[in-house]
Amino acid sequence: MRIQPREQILGVWRSMLTACYQGGEWKWGGTAGSNSISDAEQLLCLLYPSTEIDGFGLADPDNMAKDIREVLAALGDRPVRITTAVLGLIDDYLTRYTESVEIDGVKQDIPVFSAGSYFTGMEDAEPTAVQRRLDVVDSYSMSLTLCLSALKFLRSLDIFTTKQPIRQLVARKEGLVERVSSRLTAAMVGLVRSFVVNTVKPESDSGRAMLSMLNQTGTPNATVVDAVLTRLDRVRTRLLNDVTLSQTPGVKLEDEGMLFECGWSWGLVRGGAPIEFVELPIASGPGFAVARPYLYFTVVALDGINDLTSVRTRELDLLNPQQRRLAEALQLRWDLAQRYWSAVARFGPGRWPLEDIPWRTSDGEESEYFSLIVSAALIQDLLNREANDDDLNRAAPIFDELARRGRITRRLTVNDPARAMHTPGVALRLFGSEDADPGPLLVWTVSDYATVLLKRSLQAARVSDTMETRDQLMRLAEDAMEHLDQRAFRIGPATGLWDDPSRLFGGPDRREPSWYLTERVVECLVAAAGMYREPPLRSPSLVQRAMELLTEAEHLLNRELLESGLELVSPNRARLSRAVQRLERARQLIEERPGTALSLTTQTLLELDELDYARSDATRGGM
Repeated sequence: MRIQPREQILGVWRSMLTACYQGGEWKWGGTAGSNSISDAEQLLCLLYPSTEIDGFGLADPDNMAKDIREVLAALGDRPVRITTAVLGLIDDYLTRYTESVEIDGVKQDIPVFSAGSYFTGMEDAEPTAVQRRLDVVDSYSMSLTLCLSALKFLRSLDIFTTKQPIRQLVARKEGLVERVSSRLTAAMVGLVRSFVVNTVKPESDSGRAMLSMLNQTGTPNATVVDAVLTRLDRVRTRLLNDVTLSQTPGVKLEDEGMLFECGWSWGLVRGGAPIEFVELPIASGPGFAVARPYLYFTVVALDGINDLTSVRTRELDLLNPQQRRLAEALQLRWDLAQRYWSAVARFGPGRWPLEDIPWRTSDGEESEYFSLIVSAALIQDLLNREANDDDLNRAAPIFDELARRGRITRRLTVNDPARAMHTPGVALRLFGSEDADPGPLLVWTVSDYATVLLKRSLQAARVSDTMETRDQLMRLAEDAMEHLDQRAFRIGPATGLWDDPSRLFGGPDRREPSWYLTERVVECLVAAAGMYREPPLRSPSLVQRAMELLTEAEHLLNRELLESGLELVSPNRARLSRAVQRLERARQLIEERPGTALSLTTQTLLELDELDYARSDATRGGM
């Protein structure tokens, strides 16, 4: 299935309004109910493309694209009313997830990051009310992206003040900026305090589990430990010396004989140090998460921080001094986590640990989903540094294998265990959550296998310089999009949204949309739009071929101009003028788009040959 970002995003927007905007009121919540994450995902389906893709902007009513005005007409019959409605949605979200708390006799508005209905309990036990109010890294990351998108939207309103209604919008948005900024600060603090380093003895159960992945050649474990520590020495040194803000308690990085891993736990870490320079409860509040990284939450955090460190965010100068200090801390952790998992995934002289599917985590659990998540971390690292074609060429078959195992490109069999990766999803046990309140151990279920594969295939294709590899990755992305299209609702108010897994995997029918999956599909479409805006991959041999043809065409054109120049008026002058324009255009494009340059040149050569043949034929006829 072809990936067409503009058409498909507008389709999502059209379906959103049908499902969510009824009687002039916005309906929050989906198949998992309403919580700080689901509602952020719902709002991001609208806000994220509008602030990340040129031509989708909603902050400039005077220049809003016609097709966007038509799709969003339910929000208002004029563009300014659509912009006003978007402001109202941001306001409504902040109101829903801000609570007033009295601290030292003073009332403060505190951002809420609870996962609520996204939590379930082990063995179907019901989480307690206190447990449902626990923060989770997914909410911090999603709020980070939401707040940055909201700030970009609000900042854009400053530019468009040519009409009175617009000036009124600008005045209204001032209060929102402070509230969005406060939530952004809290989300950044949450991510800093959820970052962990876990050190383990090589002979422990966790150490043996790590070595079972790292040792792909049967080398004695002591030798592998030395090689791993040498490979990761720079990461370990920076974790020890540079990561000073909210350090993980009890970590033993000084012991050079210990294996280690780093990333994000599921929430605030138990015993984590407070952040003194931020005066918000989240900066000093207690944590319950174990100090062990979870692959899923690590990649979720990396994605959120990637939006924070983007060129667009820096250019718009969206952060205040306090947030810039937090951003520096997060960028350091972002860089170290990417480097760690990228190095681990490719460790050793032979087969990569990542190629040994399924990936086994340090607690002994293994799944193809974990292999996919480690692949995502690898691609994210390659995206932010100069990618090595050899690495991308080896990564592409891994994605292909994971697509087969996840039944993206193969049919589902009877009692196929791959079904569980999509519905209900992979269950992650949130160790430490049982200590927050007498209640069950909480479970977090992830069902984004197809969207992770789609997004990372697109990202890998974007940085690949090998035509065969890029083509393989793009075909895989199209297969993943086809798989997701088959899971979109076809009937009911949620038609055109996700997720109706019963269409592929059986099980109970759903009626409400999953904003968890729909938002991730939108992220993939935004990633595809970014890739399409890049210059196409150029082949050196094609450049050479285009240059050879262009040289011949220019020579023949000059000769034709010389011979026809004796006549002031010639019926062929218009054709020759077009030939001149085509060859000038071909020369401009030859380095960036050699295929287009070659086509223009070939067309010109055919016309020049027709002129030459016509002259020869006329000469013969006159003899």
